[in-house]
Amino acid sequence: MSTPAFERVQMARHPDRPYAMDLFNTIFEDFVEIHGDRRFADDPAMITGFAKLDGVEVCVIGQQKGRDINERRHRNFAMSKPEGYRKALRVMQMAEKFGRPIVTIIDTPGAYPGIDAEERGQAEAIAYNLREMAGLKVPIIVVVLGEGGSGGALAIGIGDRVLMMENAVYSVITPEGCAAILWKDAARAPDAAQGLKLTAAELKNFDIIDEIIPEPQNWTIPADGDKKAQKSFDDISSSLKQAISREIKSLTSLDSKTLLDQRYKKFRKMGEWV
Repeated sequence: MSTPAFERVQMARHPDRPYAMDLFNTIFEDFVEIHGDRRFADDPAMITGFAKLDGVEVCVIGQQKGRDINERRHRNFAMSKPEGYRKALRVMQMAEKFGRPIVTIIDTPGAYPGIDAEERGQAEAIAYNLREMAGLKVPIIVVVLGEGGSGGALAIGIGDRVLMMENAVYSVITPEGCAAILWKDAARAPDAAQGLKLTAAELKNFDIIDEIIPEPQNWTIPADGDKKAQKSFDDISSSLKQAISREIKSLTSLDSKTLLDQRYKKFRKMGEWV
């Protein structure tokens, strides 16, 4: 029996679930963080930098929620402001300049909707990223790690390959937000989750994503001495690493024109009415 959609949402939001920084410190090597958008400030909700994967130098970008209440406030619960998206694009353009593949880790409920973010051009920053990512001449691999919420996720989600963890979700809006709009009742979030078709299996069926990375329901950061949880974390991290590495090798074998043509066709065929 399949897991109900809203249960997947709750698993994707589990506070002990691995976050982007956990992957940067395990799957990748020699991670060096880069800060700031060179226009306004640094956004702690968006982590960017360069690292190595099986000896290949790559650009890595991820949204980070935070482990405790202090870090969550510092990271703004992974809800980026315009400077976060501009920082991500700055680093991606640097990766293009030096021919480095790009790996992005999506895990956000959505872009920050505050007045200060709107004043600094939140919608424009997201839209600009969509346009610019579509034309980057290096491979882009996207991983939906936990929550993939609306434009806040899509702003780093234009990729040649989109991988998704089995218990992650990816949607135009949160179930609670959808329920509040449709029925004026956020308590109907489970109904909204079912209708949004936000699970990995459903999105794979629609060709929105390319591959599902299997995981158990309890994929969490292992506590000290918890050998079973550590083995589970290591096994799934290894599977994800292999999938990313495989896609990088496949995509780097393509010339830039073929890469861009395939990326264009990938997104053009989404939403086709048959």
